[in-house]
Amino acid sequence: MHGLMMNRPLLISDLIEHAARLYPENEVVSRHIESGIVRHSYLQLARRSRQLAQALTDYGVIAGDRIATLAWNTHRHMEAYYAISGVGAIIHTINPRLFPEQIRYMINHATDRLLLVDCSFLPLVLSLLPELPSVEQIIVLTDAAHMPPDSNFLCYETWIAAFHHQFHWPRFSDAEASALCYTSGTTGNPKGVLYSHYSVLLHAMAACRTDALGITPHTCLLPVVPMFHVCAWGTPYAAAMMGARLVLPGAALDGASLYELIVAEQVDLLLGVPTIWLTLLNYLREHQLQLKNVSRVVVGGSAAPLSMIREFAEVHQSYVIHAWGMTELSPLGTINLPTPALQSMAPALRYQHQLKQGRPVFGIELQIFDEHLRPLPHDGKTFGVLHVRGPWVAQRYFRHEDLSAFANGWFNTGDIATIDADETMQIVDRDKDVIKSGGEWISSIELENAAMSFPGILEACVVGIPHPRWAERPLMLIVSPTGNTDLSALRDHLAERVARWWLPDSIVTVPELPHSATGKLSKVTLRNQYRQFYSQSPDTGAAP
Repeated sequence: MHGLMMNRPLLISDLIEHAARLYPENEVVSRHIESGIVRHSYLQLARRSRQLAQALTDYGVIAGDRIATLAWNTHRHMEAYYAISGVGAIIHTINPRLFPEQIRYMINHATDRLLLVDCSFLPLVLSLLPELPSVEQIIVLTDAAHMPPDSNFLCYETWIAAFHHQFHWPRFSDAEASALCYTSGTTGNPKGVLYSHYSVLLHAMAACRTDALGITPHTCLLPVVPMFHVCAWGTPYAAAMMGARLVLPGAALDGASLYELIVAEQVDLLLGVPTIWLTLLNYLREHQLQLKNVSRVVVGGSAAPLSMIREFAEVHQSYVIHAWGMTELSPLGTINLPTPALQSMAPALRYQHQLKQGRPVFGIELQIFDEHLRPLPHDGKTFGVLHVRGPWVAQRYFRHEDLSAFANGWFNTGDIATIDADETMQIVDRDKDVIKSGGEWISSIELENAAMSFPGILEACVVGIPHPRWAERPLMLIVSPTGNTDLSALRDHLAERVARWWLPDSIVTVPELPHSATGKLSKVTLRNQYRQFYSQSPDTGAAP
């Protein structure tokens, strides 16, 4: 027997209309790519989204068409989020930091019809355009004054101005696809994750809950995580759902520009990857500045070091919240909340707990398995490969036949993790990054966190390097502002925090570390660069 309830589909267009009706004056603040700050109310944003929807429909865009974007976090990009999905097409957000050949592969693999692009990415687009047979038109996300001369491309502002905002959104099944995001593709070609309207709406509801990001109509959030990366962690949808004040930083992600926005707009919730917050903290430290309004800093993408957690707390009275997820999870999976019990702990104990990735939000289930897919205990000690399932978790990749990551109804994340008895999860390493020395596992993440708690270290990376005796041994690479870190003192510092046989055989100071297109440390690059390090001059090491 079915329930006797209205079967009303959950559609993305409903979010922006809800915000326009209930929170018409609440603002979306955006830094223009050209220059300056622009403000729109949710009512204005809804009207502009309808104008774009009418323009797309007039062009001939139909349900299921892929429409790509190469754009920063701006109001125009947000309008595209709603208009493209709202007419039944699929927004394909592209990470411009990827290699050109990866971008070309994704556009051709998705067979994108239109490409909406910020001015700053036009040189990239022009270099690729001869090899993009499916792309029919380029729409430049700017006004007429900033259009390139002698261009055959459409000007966004001129284009949508020709259409009225009284557009009626079509209704269709919420199982229809809404957005397409590709993984970063560190090995092999990027893989597409195709979200549905249903999964996006459920994910936004989960993100807004008080036991998740806790977004309310009174929140002012600044997502520094890009809108081209996993839909900015779903924040453009969650903000509209709650009518929250949304601040979009555009292309200016340096410490000075972020601080200016945070102070001017009285932001209280920040979201981004650790490298961004390291940049901001360095700027604040150098200029002896303090954040006044920021109560929470959500960190995802990779683990936040202990030093960052401590500095935000002790200098800026801001609480670092670890969140974990993946493109395949839309991305939210777990979150480590500032519970009353945690906040009553002594700071040193609380900081250690904040290093964990937290508990699953409602809708997400976690399990760790061994190499034979046997479930492992949740005792906080046993390492296993983390698997997840839930209504906003991918069940396969777009136009991809390999289903090896989707076994037995679970998605294999490729992360090595522990899960406590209270279901708190901690990422120990990536399956491909964990160091297997003498038959035992060493966590590169734990070593990096220990190094980052040593004074003067800006960044640390640990990789497993082939070793003639132990199969692999850890090599640590550090970045320090002076370049003259006392390596002996650092080794003593590490020895107090990890098992002695975990200690890296060598510590190398470098001017900078390579990062992936999503801001994560590029360990593949470092493993290739230092592959012969121990075979040329192997240390004995304190291996098991």
